[in-house]
Amino acid sequence: MSEAPLVLAVPSKGRLQENAAAFFARAGLTFVQSRGARDYRGTLKGLAGVEVLFLSASEIAAQLASGAAHLGITGEDLIREDIPDADAAVELLTPLGFGHANVVVAVPQAWIDVRTMADLDDVAADMRHRHGRKMRVATKYVNLTRRFFGSHGIADYRIVESLGATEGAPASGAAEIIVDITTTGATLAANALKIVEDGVILRSEANLIASVRAPWSATARAAARTILTRIAAEEAARTTREVRAYLAEPDEALITDLRENFGAELPFGLGGNGALVIHCPRGQVFALAERLAENGADHIAVHQLDYVFRASNPLSERLFTRIG
Repeated sequence: MSEAPLVLAVPSKGRLQENAAAFFARAGLTFVQSRGARDYRGTLKGLAGVEVLFLSASEIAAQLASGAAHLGITGEDLIREDIPDADAAVELLTPLGFGHANVVVAVPQAWIDVRTMADLDDVAADMRHRHGRKMRVATKYVNLTRRFFGSHGIADYRIVESLGATEGAPASGAAEIIVDITTTGATLAANALKIVEDGVILRSEANLIASVRAPWSATARAAARTILTRIAAEEAARTTREVRAYLAEPDEALITDLRENFGAELPFGLGGNGALVIHCPRGQVFALAERLAENGADHIAVHQLDYVFRASNPLSERLFTRIG
């Protein structure tokens, strides 16, 4: 048990696989498929105790739910749809910045009086009263739809499970409205559909997710700590800039100002030759440089960082708090 490896499940094809590989590569973690791209098992270069599985996005959700995989990359929409007790089964460690898509309620554009879910409730009630049948909702997201409609008090509807192009269901007469995933809304518009104003069920993106139910051996825990430390260091570097400025005698008031108003960290304080070395959020760089210049700083240089390793790692802390 103590030697069982960490199982990492990642997308097997398409843009999700490319983005997942790039995400791990930025953290110095490279996927290796010894028998080529068709090999559905792999490793992480230079890191022992890790087995990589290349699976479909929905298979990854299932593996995490059952505990067959320790870590995985998949969309939050699949986690929320496929795992009834998602918050008890998994921990969403961090969003990854790709795979953005929204699960939405869409109705025909011709329904000009339907703008909100309350309006849709009126349509459903009217359809039941006038035609003696329930409003039909075509979707692949059965569980998300039921929970969302229930939260809006809508009960007069029937789900038609969609196996193909959901957006075509209203035009074909298979359903009146749909619940589907969209990135830009262009496909919905092309099918004469519009998103209900308060009909965004979930704003989803790819996440790094941990299974609470997996058997976390000592080997798996050690590998997870290494992986999450590198990922956190890369994320911190991406959002942080190092500012070096020459300032003869920075007073305590300025240091306090930089910390409190610009989110500045002074990891090295005064460097050689009077150089003040500061780490600050990327978005605060220009304002911080201006404040330094106002206080007599000269030769203010801004550097992009590769990695920022800190004593505390929020990703590891979140994981090990959950798994004990």
